Amino acid sequence: MSILSVENLCKNYGQVQALKGVSFSVPRGTVFGILGPNGSGKTTLLGIIMDILKPTSGSYNLFDATPDETYRRKIGTFLETPNFYHYLSAQKNLEIAAALKERGAQDIPRVLDLVNLTQRKDSRFSTYSLGMKQRLAIASCLLGDPEVLILDEPTNGLDPVGIAEIRQLIKQLHQQGKTIIMASHLLDEVEKVCTHVAILKKGNLVAAGDVNEILANEDIVEIGATDMKQLAAIVTSMQGHSNIKNQDKIIQLFYPIGTADVESINKHCFNSGVVLNHLQLKKKSLEAKFFELTN
Repeated sequence: MSILSVENLCKNYGQVQALKGVSFSVPRGTVFGILGPNGSGKTTLLGIIMDILKPTSGSYNLFDATPDETYRRKIGTFLETPNFYHYLSAQKNLEIAAALKERGAQDIPRVLDLVNLTQRKDSRFSTYSLGMKQRLAIASCLLGDPEVLILDEPTNGLDPVGIAEIRQLIKQLHQQGKTIIMASHLLDEVEKVCTHVAILKKGNLVAAGDVNEILANEDIVEIGATDMKQLAAIVTSMQGHSNIKNQDKIIQLFYPIGTADVESINKHCFNSGVVLNHLQLKKKSLEAKFFELTN
């Protein structure tokens, strides 16, 4: 079942095309990252899904059905910077949020515990760090126990500790069975928490699918030895690699995904009279693949 399916979605602001025929689907139970630099159309896309914006053309379904308020009530959203009453406590702010949503008041102790704010529930919002404010916003999204969360840049502006806290929370929610749709421009965050990804560039969809398929299409084996000239001569006789790159003190061997055998490489070099002092299997990084797709 698809939680969300988008079909040829377009959005124009006058002469500016924010979305240009975007199509993809979000499977149930995934952490789906919508990745792209600022101005790529991520927030516009989420605004359309939550009926804040109207598309110029195209369509989308929620839970394999035409979207309406019933289906949207199954979704918790975080689409902007947390907006709470600064002079009220976390508890009072969540009570107001639950009243506005007409659901979730009984959930307040549970969601505060989930985001690790129970001990600070009576503290004023103004005394919270930015990371705590983000966690409270996610707690508000969780009122009523929605099965889907939509998060727009949930780690934006956070320090490394705050980013790690939000990352761990997203992983925890995923383990509980939530489907999470997360827009971000942070490549590292998408790589670490998402199972699936859609990459946008200036309103165009350039790739979508499983993170491991989209972002890791090559194995890279790095090798090094004291005598690099002898090592370079040896690797030319090796089989299976698609490309070789010689760097200062490292040689990179490129293989089709899943085919690199580091044990055989080590054995071949040793039998040829070269002892490796460096041997590492790597995947093509998210950053390298991202720039390859968007440039």
